[in-house]
This record gives sequence, C-alpha cells and structure tokens, in this order.
Amino acid sequence: MLVNPLYSSTLRQQVDALPHAQKERLAFIDFSLQYFGHISRSELIARFRTGLAAATRDFAQYKAIATDNLRLQQQTKSYYRTDDFAAVFVHEPQQILTALAQGFGNGIASSTLASEQCFDAVRLIHPDTDIIAALMRAIHQGSMITCRYVSMGSGEGERDIVPHALINNGHRWHVRAFDRMHQAFRDFVCTRFTHILDNDAPINPQERAQQDEQFNHVVTLKLVSHPSLTSGVAVEMDYGMVDGMIEVPVRACVAAYVLRQWQVDCSKGARFSHQGCQLALANLDVLQDIENTAIAPGAGN
Repeated sequence: MLVNPLYSSTLRQQVDALPHAQKERLAFIDFSLQYFGHISRSELIARFRTGLAAATRDFAQYKAIATDNLRLQQQTKSYYRTDDFAAVFVHEPQQILTALAQGFGNGIASSTLASEQCFDAVRLIHPDTDIIAALMRAIHQGSMITCRYVSMGSGEGERDIVPHALINNGHRWHVRAFDRMHQAFRDFVCTRFTHILDNDAPINPQERAQQDEQFNHVVTLKLVSHPSLTSGVAVEMDYGMVDGMIEVPVRACVAAYVLRQWQVDCSKGARFSHQGCQLALANLDVLQDIENTAIAPGAGN
C-alpha cells in the first residue's frame, strides 16, 4: 500500500515500518474519514474483529501520523474528518469506485500489474479522488453540496444539489442528485465537477432519495436478437437468452443508458437494420416509464 507522497519521507518510512495488519486498519480509518466523513472504534472493531484496546492504539497511531485529520466528538464517540484532512494512503480512483460499488473492502489501494493475456476495454478518465470523496461523504451523511459544474448546454456554473447515489452507466460515472436549480432529480457526470463545498442547509423531504421515482422504480427490459440478422442464435448465446429472450431488470433512471450501451433497437418494428444493432427491445411500452429515452437507439421512431 502506498503512503501519500505529500507526507515527509521520514513519516512515510515510519508508516512503512508498521506491521501490515496495522497498516490495513489505519488505511480503513483513512478511507472512512475521506469517503464517509467519520468512523468510530466500534466500526473498526467490527471490521477487523480486534479488541477495544487494539482499536484505541490504532486511532492513537493514526492521530500521531496525521494529527489534523480527525477530531473526536464526545457525544457520538466517533472521529470526524476535519477541513485540514490529507489522506495518509493513496486511494486509486478505479479501485475505490469498484470497492464502493461492490461493497467496501479494506480501504487499501494496492498496486496491480496489468495482464499481458487479458485486456479490458479502453475507458474514460476516472473522476478525481477528492471529487469522489466529497460526493460520497454527502451521500453517506445525507447532506447537500454547493458545487461548480460544467454543463454541455450552459457551461460552468454554481449549483446546490443533494446527491444520493453514484452510478456507472457503462460509459462513465455519474451521480444521481436532486438539483435545486431545476427542482428535479438529475444525473451529473462526475468528471465535470470542478469544485465542491459542504453545505449545512436543511434538506427538504422531496429532495431525498426516497422521492426519486426514476431511481426507485425498477423496469424490465425484454431483449431479443435483432430480426434483421440472418441467424440470431449467436446473439442469443452471447446474452444467455432463454427461449430467444433475456429479461433485464434495471432502475428506470439507468435503463436508457443500458439501451444505448448495448445498442438495442427501440424503434417500432425494429427498423434500425444494418446500424450495428444486434438486439431489439420487445416490450416497447416500457419506454413510457423511462426518462432520457432520446439517447436510446430508435426510440420514438
């Protein structure tokens, strides 16, 4: 695990000299402060099954390394991230987003070697870790943020949003949030944030995740091989279809992205032949329950 190069070489050597098991626990403390904003001794004990005395020593060790990173709030018996926080360990964006999506691991960003036999597709640039952390803290704490965001239509501007979920739409990461400017839930591309500040303003009930109908509503996409194909058997095998169809349950706010990523023909009568579409949407009526259908191939035609 890598220690943040912002710290002195002497301190980095001290951290490197610690037992590996303790470094894992310190990395967990570091990660929790950066991405969730707080951590308690009971959480550390539950995660690593250590005793109270060991947890107390770990927090003392972390505080000795990064005195200004955390403060103890006696009322909650939890340690909170300070405005002067500087991560002790290096957390790589791709690994962190994967960990957040699949369930938090141990907070350690260990280096990995690229395989010479197995290659992943080329991806867009991942969001800055400070942006991810600010968004995750707001999501975890149920709070609002004031941010500067670059929109395709209106350029850079300031907004107040209440984020509640990070989503990988197949092309990039975006955050689902209530936008006070438009008084609606919207998707914001994570790489387009230039600055984020915490905002302690009270949150209204209609701004919370429970009121995001598109997020909470699950639709089922019924996909078949495109009728223009000479033989659809290969496509049926690619997608593991049963009786010529695969049913894909997905949140309504993500459905249009899935249809675009998989190049699903959503036109009436599946008229998008010879345009790269190997799949067709069998239940076109589902489009009435989905936002952003303009990005789905052939929708409305």
